Amino acid sequence: MQFLREFDDLRHLSFLTNTSYLFTLSKTVFLHSIQKQHKKTMATKTKTTFFCQNCGSQYAKWQGQCTACKEWNTIAEEVVQKAEKVAWKTEEHTPAKRVAKPLKVSQIDTSEEARYKTNDGELDRVLGGGLVPGSLTLLGGEPGIGKSTLLLQISLRLPFKTLYVSGEESQKQIKMRAERISAKTDNCYILTETKTQNIFRQVESIAPDIVIIDSIQTLHSDYIESSPGSISQIRECTTELIKFAKETATPVLLIGHITKDGNIAGPKILEHMVDTVLQFEGDRNHVYRILRSLKNRFGSTAELGIYEMQGSGLREVSNPSEILISKKDEELSGTAIASTMEGMRPLMIEIQALVSTAVYGTPQRSTTGYNAKRMNMLLAVLEKRAGFRLGAKDVFLNVTGGISVDDPAIDLTVVSAILSSNEDIAVPKEFCFAAEVGLAGEIRPVNRVEQRILEAEKLGFSTIFVSKYNKITPKKYQIKVQLVAKVEDVVEYLFG
Repeated sequence: MQFLREFDDLRHLSFLTNTSYLFTLSKTVFLHSIQKQHKKTMATKTKTTFFCQNCGSQYAKWQGQCTACKEWNTIAEEVVQKAEKVAWKTEEHTPAKRVAKPLKVSQIDTSEEARYKTNDGELDRVLGGGLVPGSLTLLGGEPGIGKSTLLLQISLRLPFKTLYVSGEESQKQIKMRAERISAKTDNCYILTETKTQNIFRQVESIAPDIVIIDSIQTLHSDYIESSPGSISQIRECTTELIKFAKETATPVLLIGHITKDGNIAGPKILEHMVDTVLQFEGDRNHVYRILRSLKNRFGSTAELGIYEMQGSGLREVSNPSEILISKKDEELSGTAIASTMEGMRPLMIEIQALVSTAVYGTPQRSTTGYNAKRMNMLLAVLEKRAGFRLGAKDVFLNVTGGISVDDPAIDLTVVSAILSSNEDIAVPKEFCFAAEVGLAGEIRPVNRVEQRILEAEKLGFSTIFVSKYNKITPKKYQIKVQLVAKVEDVVEYLFG
């Protein structure tokens, strides 16, 4: 408006002087000034957009519900400033861009690429044999569960040059934790930095073999002006790390926070971008921690790693069956041993059950580490097929060790533990079970029954109950293999 007022004044002056040249010149000068100021204003204008904080969907304007994940009040405005991006490192060190060429299927090399061994048997098992060069691994878990301790412990034991980047702790704090772990090495470098551009400068100078980021929610990039931990920052920082990992064939491990629902914080696209997603879980009241694989492009997702939290760090548990079975001097009712599988790993776990008369009228059904709906189904089978009146009794079920099991092969163990508590007759501690129970009361076969039998035999059990429909040869095992067809057969054998 000020330009327009000055322009009118000059136009009035030109009429007074009757000089058309002055008017034309003044018009050109001020129009050029207005255009220049408009370009400057447009260049400095801040661009904002709206992201769903739950799934990461982008919207042009705010709305109450996200149309993608159907969540309410999760859309927030974030500042997005587009800048001209360069590679993850400086241009003078940037190699010539490689152009991908199509290959015939017969020309593709299928030889297995060498992996980085982490000197941690449990982690290597879950990863499928070690870290793949150029891969991105995301480790999630609850606060205080031991994510930072696990990765720092691994970085201190690796024979490779490792860069541990922390955005949450100082170098002195990490040093104190390293002394508690008592692992001595000269291959681990500690960096406290949250800006990705500064991290990549240190990567160029150190040239590490493995990079560990603690955590991805604390990083921020110059290309995005929103705050660290926002949807756009997490996506941008992960994209830069992926570009770095793929171009240099350097494995990158990321620590991710989780929400109150147990999901990894940030957009769901984060889990799609990385190659492997690991979940570190456990109960704070127990010393055991479980490492699971939720996604793995280079191996199985059914493997399991178990650690024991100690004052000196996390100890690998090579034989989980010994810690999952409680030691007791006398036999107690309501307990039974199951032979289950976690991936390719057989485990012997203890199932505890408590059956008591319902005091408040409505019977209670409570489970810990087991599906409550499946327990209700088994109780209905016992009522209908075996004749046990459990409808007016409270039933509590617990899987010892603080782990969760969804293997249907522990059905017969659950039934045995419930009936043992109901009849107050102990199941012999030398007995174990590996079978599924159907709705008709039949004992159904399970997979990998040979591995389950061998694990029970190795741990000194005398008898294992399996379905008679499993195609096995009982005579070739030193352990007694008891073949059963119905729930009634098991009840008669155990309780007469």
